[in-house]
Amino acid sequence: MPTQVSRPPTTQPLRYEPRNRKTPAGSVLEPLTPAELETYKHSRNPLRIKSTDSITLPSLEEREEVRNTGVLKRRRDGPEDLEPPSKRLKDSVLVAEHYNARQDVGIQQRLESPIIGLKSFNNWIKSVLIAKWAAPSLVPANGRRTNAMFGKILDLGCGKGGDLQKWQKARVKEYYGLDIAATSVEQARFRHQNFRPGQRFHAVFQALDCYSHPISDVLGPDVLSSPFDVVSMQFCMHYAFQNLAKVRQMLDNVSRWLRVGGRFVGTIPNSEQLLERLKGLPSDAEELSFGNAVYKIQFDNRDIQTYGQRYSFFLKDAVEDVPEYVVHWDNFVELAKEYGLHLLIRKEFHEVFQEEQEHADYGPLLKRMKVVDAQGVSQMDEDQWEAANIYIVFAFEKR
Repeated sequence: MPTQVSRPPTTQPLRYEPRNRKTPAGSVLEPLTPAELETYKHSRNPLRIKSTDSITLPSLEEREEVRNTGVLKRRRDGPEDLEPPSKRLKDSVLVAEHYNARQDVGIQQRLESPIIGLKSFNNWIKSVLIAKWAAPSLVPANGRRTNAMFGKILDLGCGKGGDLQKWQKARVKEYYGLDIAATSVEQARFRHQNFRPGQRFHAVFQALDCYSHPISDVLGPDVLSSPFDVVSMQFCMHYAFQNLAKVRQMLDNVSRWLRVGGRFVGTIPNSEQLLERLKGLPSDAEELSFGNAVYKIQFDNRDIQTYGQRYSFFLKDAVEDVPEYVVHWDNFVELAKEYGLHLLIRKEFHEVFQEEQEHADYGPLLKRMKVVDAQGVSQMDEDQWEAANIYIVFAFEKR
């Protein structure tokens, strides 16, 4: 039965406060010990972090098993050290193999995910981002929106096509989805083909490493002769930050074919929070990791690098030990200006929730997308909420 929570007074606005809850809150309201306060004082998230003892990174043999079968059949009992970089597969290959290995499950199986609340919330965030900060660029030359389809989208890192329906609701006319994972691209193409005829817009899907190659390698002059209105990169841009050359190739792919006045939108991990959490780890920590029962982030070392600052990311029922890179935000904003891209907004996920939960359109969308039910009950517990709030949304405009 849902339990009403009495929260301690605070001078900061609460980030997440469903009217009812299904999960017990006892562990969240226990006072922190002095040692815990010292460990977590740099964290921007007010929730207590649970033990990560149960979270382990898969071994090489287990990762090979995922590549071959698409299923991780066993897990080790204790944490395992990451291999030295010299023994690692190239990160871009590892990322592609991981997403290729993940099966595109049916609707019912997705609903049974242990982090379905988190997945629904992230989809709501992307829906708000597309509707509020991308769709304004999808207008005819006369500036009048109608029910007719209009606009041209470039989706870099399209994955399995999880955002196709969001773009359909935005009434786009042309969509071009590119991703490094060829199997995911095929699944995205299949998903689009299963749209009802009245919902289907023109769509092209291609496999390409957009951080190492120009998109003109797979999109011909007939496509690129007219510019894109929006470029979208959802939960993927940070993979480019392995080195400066990849970031510049990514930005060139975004800006070169985007019209003046067009928008570049996306979602990435929050570098400020990641680095604060890393800095807050004890100096004698055996491993440079933090997280909870839902996610885990483990840094290779404490070195601060503008490019190539690597960590491994685990997300329950979604991501298994995938290498990612810190996006040092202020540096990125300045670099983007060289490509004519100027920042419009940068918001943490909890800020979007606070600002839009009462919106006439986006508020009811929380229920329609099953982030909350009719009584305002959320399926997200505090662990999932913390995992969601390591991310930010952004929007740039080309000038």
